[in-house]
Amino acid sequence: MTTQFRLMNERRFLPFFVTQFLGAFNDNVYKNALVVLITFQAARYTTVSPGVLVNLAAGLFILPFFLFSATSGQLADKYEKSWLIRLTKLFEIAVMGIAVVAFAVDSLALMLATLFLMGAQSSIFGPVKYALLPVHLQEDELVGGNALVGSGTFVAILLGTIGGGVLIALPDGAAWVSAAVVTIAVLGYVASRGIPHAPAADPQLAVNWNPLTETVRNLRFVRENRDVFVGVLGISWFWFYGALFLAQFPGYAKDVLGGDEYAVTLLLAVFSVGIGVGSLACERLSGRRLEVGLVPFGSIGLTLFALDLWWASPAPAASGVPLALGALLGSAGTWRVLFDLLMIGAFGGFFIVPLYTLVQSRSEPGHRSRVIAGNNILNALFMVVAAGMGAGLLAAGLTVAELLMVGALLNAAVAVALCAAMPEFARRFRAWLRPSLRSR
Repeated sequence: MTTQFRLMNERRFLPFFVTQFLGAFNDNVYKNALVVLITFQAARYTTVSPGVLVNLAAGLFILPFFLFSATSGQLADKYEKSWLIRLTKLFEIAVMGIAVVAFAVDSLALMLATLFLMGAQSSIFGPVKYALLPVHLQEDELVGGNALVGSGTFVAILLGTIGGGVLIALPDGAAWVSAAVVTIAVLGYVASRGIPHAPAADPQLAVNWNPLTETVRNLRFVRENRDVFVGVLGISWFWFYGALFLAQFPGYAKDVLGGDEYAVTLLLAVFSVGIGVGSLACERLSGRRLEVGLVPFGSIGLTLFALDLWWASPAPAASGVPLALGALLGSAGTWRVLFDLLMIGAFGGFFIVPLYTLVQSRSEPGHRSRVIAGNNILNALFMVVAAGMGAGLLAAGLTVAELLMVGALLNAAVAVALCAAMPEFARRFRAWLRPSLRSR
């Protein structure tokens, strides 16, 4: 059994893995249930269009990362980490209690407020989540640990997205969603009780409650170490690229493939499985150590398979009855599209796992959580820019497939820029390709 899977048998990792998995799962059960409810029943609540409401919901979930990440990074450095995680899980239970009330009184405003509070809870959990791994894992376990967390997160997103959509569509769907989110939150807290003690990095830290000045300070911490700064920019680019692709899945499934709602789920599933497989393969490919040579390798795949996805995309489907999933899978062209998406996900895993490991291992331990908080702020900013760019280019007349092609070309440019900013990426990539040169 490889190092990363042995970790699943150990108390220093398994309770944390289950805790973060259930957190990501719960976020997406609630978010997608709310999106489906808004999409199909918005007229019950407001005259605002469903499209505007869905984008408002996405913004409300991301906004707390700008508002609270800086403070969260300080708290994660100041306090013992397992205690802080349990506190955030109790907060999650309280937030899900508000969700129950929101569904019970059928208040859209309260549902959206709950979504904002979920984003706040996630923004608190983020810095302590990634700062905990270097405390409990050895250096040769960090790649595998990050791979498990990364793959687990995308599987949780997939399952939560499917689960939320299925539950809200049932008779009395709001009641089912209410029961599910509270149960998952409670299970997450129970799992967090098993996380071992993780000492505070800087217990004497005086917390600055001003989010603006502390955000500037967090970003200064990020820039303090050039390697870490380049790593954070690479991670943020990955979330830009991923957000750009994920946002196009509904339009691609409907307008390009001519499929129905199940086709959207199929695209998300294949993409998520690809990231999971790629992430888990990183430990073996890297020799159980930080191997930044995988970053340019991942970039190459992200570009080439996205370009092939553009090339392989059929002409926009004629409007009419959407194809059932079986009919869609009967087309050879669909399988090429799915293969491209699988490989984009896999190479995304090769790209992102070494970058997270780089940031964790080369950050100053005394302010590692604040570096990760700065990373989360930039991630959120990049995702917002990706949404704006995607909407703008589509409005300008680009097709969904052409937008994906633009993303692929931008990724190639970013890969060159990352290698220029940190030559170690290219040097280690050449060494990784030639095993005789792998030794440092």
